[in-house]
Amino acid sequence: MAAHSSGVVYIKWYSATRKEHVGTTLPVLCDMSSNRFYYYLSQAGRAGESEPVIPLPEVGAGGPVYPGNDIPVEPVIPLPYPGEGGPVYPGNDIPVEPVIPLPYPGEGGPVYPGNNTPAQPVIPLPYPGEGGPVYPGGGSITQPCTSTTRFLNAAYGYSSLRIRVGNSRFVNRLGYAAITGYGRVRSGYQTVTVTGNNGRVYIQRSMPFQANDLTTTAIIRTASGLDLLQIPDICCPSSGRTASFRVGNLAYNSGPLDVVMSDGRVVYSDLRYKETAAFRSIMPGNYQFFYADTNLAPMPPMLGIETLDPAWLGVYPPYETFGSLLLDVSAGNVYTVYLLQNGSGRNNIQNMILVD
Repeated sequence: MAAHSSGVVYIKWYSATRKEHVGTTLPVLCDMSSNRFYYYLSQAGRAGESEPVIPLPEVGAGGPVYPGNDIPVEPVIPLPYPGEGGPVYPGNDIPVEPVIPLPYPGEGGPVYPGNNTPAQPVIPLPYPGEGGPVYPGGGSITQPCTSTTRFLNAAYGYSSLRIRVGNSRFVNRLGYAAITGYGRVRSGYQTVTVTGNNGRVYIQRSMPFQANDLTTTAIIRTASGLDLLQIPDICCPSSGRTASFRVGNLAYNSGPLDVVMSDGRVVYSDLRYKETAAFRSIMPGNYQFFYADTNLAPMPPMLGIETLDPAWLGVYPPYETFGSLLLDVSAGNVYTVYLLQNGSGRNNIQNMILVD
């Protein structure tokens, strides 16, 4: 044993029974105060003869390495190179369900819909900016949506108005108690501008125009000036034997009015300003209507107007009336009668008859 000044010495080991340690240099820790020392032996096989080891591959070379614990390595199907594609091992020995490959981007073509259900054919959408119809469902093709309207000047005291819808001029001069023909406007909210001949703006407001709708837009008076009132014009198609009839109260100076016939039937009751009654079917013939304020009950809403006995023509009812109407009705027509102001007095009204 060779000793050193420090607390650690190194010895040569000679053993008759442990030949694997013959000639091994061992570190020994000595405690000089207690005349004791400790030695530490390296594990068998780590000194002297070396245990064979599978060398690691060079960095980046790849290849198998020693798995340890002498467990056989399960063979693995190599993965393809990136971008090469191809099947990989799914694991658990579960058969892979065959999949129809997707087409390359831009190539198009059918794909597997799943559940073995045949795919429903779809009309292809147009390219962006190209336009054209798309599949709306229900077996119909949609068209660009528009709304149809006309303008009525029911504003007493305003003899000439100019009307624009959006950026388009609808009418240049519209006198009082006059109406335009129907015109198409783009559906959605549109800005309606009403001006005088001198360019003064009376109304400028956004109004909704429903697609495929049919309306009359009336310019009416209010306490603060002018306003716009939309009135629907669509009614149930009449049979070849009847016509359609209704009355609207656009007279600013009127109170609630009843529309009565000379034989006492009340067609409409308490028709107030800005209110337009629902259409009623009416038989062809000659009629006389009166406008009055009564307490009589109106006809049932779904009941049509039967022909007036000619004996009643020219017979006035036994109560005060504010105006009358003689109307010759033909089958298949649509009659709208608007009551307009005809002076500054209370209930001074006039008829405006529209036949469509």
